[in-house]
Amino acid sequence: EVQLVESGGGLVQAGGSLRLSCAASGFIFDDYAVGWYRQAPGKEREGVSCIRISNGRAYQADSVKGRFTISSDNAKNTVYLQMNDLKPEDTAVYYCVAAPEYAERLCTTQVDAWGQGTLVTVSS
Repeated sequence: EVQLVESGGGLVQAGGSLRLSCAASGFIFDDYAVGWYRQAPGKEREGVSCIRISNGRAYQADSVKGRFTISSDNAKNTVYLQMNDLKPEDTAVYYCVAAPEYAERLCTTQVDAWGQGTLVTVSS
């Protein structure tokens, strides 16, 4: 059974940073892409950043390019999302996602598994 467990959310002021972690289990890490979606109040879920584990190729939404960085620690089966220069519009529940897909496809269309979500709140 695929399990994705997020951690690292919280409250931060605008301009600050947070790092989210997603600990994955139940699948062959190298065969998957793992990433992050978010859902702000009253808005649809959005694919933020995803990474294909085997080759490290990443996809980033335009809204976070230059501010967010996704990375993976294959020894720990963990994916990280480093979020810098946070803005109030980044406030959302962030979900870890996974699928045996390319990074862009995971972030745009095909999600097989979801974590429970972690709340990020950015105050102005």
